[in-house]
Amino acid sequence: MKLLWQIEDSDIQKVKSFYETQKNNAFVLNRVERNVKKSLPPFSNEMFWEAMISCLITTQQRSGPDSSVTKFICTKPFPLNYSKCKAADNLQNTVEEAITIFGGLRRGKSIGEEVAFNFQWLENGGWKIVNDIVEDMTKHQTTETERKSSEIIIDNLKGFGPKQSRNLLQSLGLTKYEIPVDSRITKWLTAFGFPMKLSATALSDKNYYNFILDGFQRICEASGIFPCVMDAAIFSSFDGDWPEDKLVW
Repeated sequence: MKLLWQIEDSDIQKVKSFYETQKNNAFVLNRVERNVKKSLPPFSNEMFWEAMISCLITTQQRSGPDSSVTKFICTKPFPLNYSKCKAADNLQNTVEEAITIFGGLRRGKSIGEEVAFNFQWLENGGWKIVNDIVEDMTKHQTTETERKSSEIIIDNLKGFGPKQSRNLLQSLGLTKYEIPVDSRITKWLTAFGFPMKLSATALSDKNYYNFILDGFQRICEASGIFPCVMDAAIFSSFDGDWPEDKLVW
């Protein structure tokens, strides 16, 4: 059984018209540089570690330019950098304490548990898997490779489902096609006239998530816009202008 996504000319026009309103936003331009043109620093375990924690902190919390989430992520040096966490006697407590002291952030205990679990996985063979993912994605820029990589993240890192696995890989500049489908995307799709009712709860299911993402990707492909760039355009339409020193996504 096959499902045919039929994109009308009017759909393409709506997408292009919307994109025109956002294409010069700093957030969108940054996404183009990082994820399309690949203007990135060399990959490192430290970079992955900070991106991983940043994603966990965004779960169930506002992440706009003036949010506590963004302020935490933009703090230099990063409050929970890899060296500090590696040296911690009790990593779970260290993470929970840092989040609590910073203020304005939720899920401190849960994030502490997730980070401690993920640290053990990474230190016991996980780093090789991560670096293999990065190498594979660098060599093969395809939807299939990106989706396979996100599923490896889901299967191994605690706190990472369909959305956050894509958020992690996208924040590292590794993806062009697989995006984190969040409330902004579903609101935009609903307003756009997506041909089915969208459920935030159902998006936790991998198959449903992939189905919705397939539709989004078809719309973007027909419009000549990379999904990661369209994601940034939608994101910026909700949050307005992002200062250059806060372009973390």
